Amino acid sequence: MKGPLTIKVLGELVVLRDAREIALPPSKKTRALLAYLVVTNRRQRRDHLCQMFWEVPDDPRASLRWSLSKLRHSIDQDGDGDCLKADRDSVCFDTAKLDVDLLQVAHMTANEVRLLDISRLETLATVFRGRFLEDLELPRCPVFEAWRIFHGDALDRTRSMILQALVERLRSEPERALSYAQTLQSLDATNKQVSLEMRSLAASALQRATRPRSASEELGEQLSDEDGHPAPGGGQNEHRRFQEIHYCSSPDGVRIAYAVSGEGPPILRAAHWMSHLQYEWESPVWRHWIDSLSSRNTLIRYDERGNGLSDWNVSDFSFDAMVTDLESVADASGMNRFPLLGVSQSCAISIAYVVRHPERVLRLILYGGYARGRRKRGDTHQLDTHEAMTTLIREGWGKDNAAFRQLFTEAFIPGASREQMAWFNDLQRQTTSPLNASLLHSTFGDIDVSAMLAQVTVPTLVLHARNDAVVPFDEGKVLAAGIPGARFVDLNSANHILLDDEPAFADFLREVRSFMAGPE
Repeated sequence: MKGPLTIKVLGELVVLRDAREIALPPSKKTRALLAYLVVTNRRQRRDHLCQMFWEVPDDPRASLRWSLSKLRHSIDQDGDGDCLKADRDSVCFDTAKLDVDLLQVAHMTANEVRLLDISRLETLATVFRGRFLEDLELPRCPVFEAWRIFHGDALDRTRSMILQALVERLRSEPERALSYAQTLQSLDATNKQVSLEMRSLAASALQRATRPRSASEELGEQLSDEDGHPAPGGGQNEHRRFQEIHYCSSPDGVRIAYAVSGEGPPILRAAHWMSHLQYEWESPVWRHWIDSLSSRNTLIRYDERGNGLSDWNVSDFSFDAMVTDLESVADASGMNRFPLLGVSQSCAISIAYVVRHPERVLRLILYGGYARGRRKRGDTHQLDTHEAMTTLIREGWGKDNAAFRQLFTEAFIPGASREQMAWFNDLQRQTTSPLNASLLHSTFGDIDVSAMLAQVTVPTLVLHARNDAVVPFDEGKVLAAGIPGARFVDLNSANHILLDDEPAFADFLREVRSFMAGPE
């Protein structure tokens, strides 16, 4: 006895019986008619089908009869005569006894995808051979074409959810995850975030392939927990630089990427904008920060919402949302008590976190920060500068604009080398979109945690570069004066981001390490 039909629409239309492909009529409209009847899976009026596929001068009813006869000849010849049913007024294709690939993924929600295990996700990913009915484009049949495109877009979104879930779940196996990321990029070649995902995975795969593996690492891999957190062993050095990237979700569903590197007591660095966990890992501007903070500690850092490997498609860039992201990372990383490092605008976010959760923070370290955004400082010149910069960001972000580079890059790292400036210039293109950047910058202008300073009860160290052009030196003094018992350190630098070869960075490290080693 012949087996049931298998009909595949997730890609080119294919009909199989007993794993052997059935030759369909060469007429594209006839094959499109079959696909439409199978996917809709309900009785269709003949006049509706005629209007969808045939123009009036073509004698549409005769054309429909001809197509149905060809389909019967191709599909019903092996005894499935009851699949294609037609009467004087209507036609239907009964799929009750058939295997249709679409039914495995139709109407799948994001919550359902999140509940699936890796094995099932991989099975569903293989169901898609391409775009929905990609061989049946009929530009002269606008109603059918609109229907095909609508379903195709919906199924592309489902496919993207499945692939994204696989990329996230398999991040600790970058070689395996990379193929899914490549397929994800093929669905939207212009999606910068997916491109960055691919670069991150490729770099991680290369890193895993080339770095030496010790006996303790081999054992640690066997003893790692189900979430992929590495077992203890070894320190952070030039030959064994390694970070694990994970994801957590904020209460509003935004996915936040965070990285763990080094070994020892934990330290959490609150996110600032223009970050990308993988890109900055090898950067000449941030690498020395990461290595130094990871050399004696387990460093946890994360990408701010709208940046790097965290979700870019975000509607809420409020200050409260950023504090909540910090809470989510702190909880997801499993730390009970830890030192908290704020840099630039994340100093204010760190202060708000400490006020909410004083029991979680051992020490607070604030570098280059402020309590009041530019709109809150009562300085007309600073306000004008802030608004001008927001406009420049919106218009110049991601473009090879020399004027924008000069204003932006030289403000942050005026003492940088050509290589460092070139990297920082490229950073804006890699980390976030022009819209996100302008929205974030606007939010930073409205920050005001002045009323919270007196509520900080943990030991606090405030450091600030003396000639910082991004955040005025006096703003660092405001932080130190407002936080009870805070110690202030003046660093001799003009760089908002301290560079590796300047004495101020060595001073920064010495002060931070001394502070962290002191009594609670």
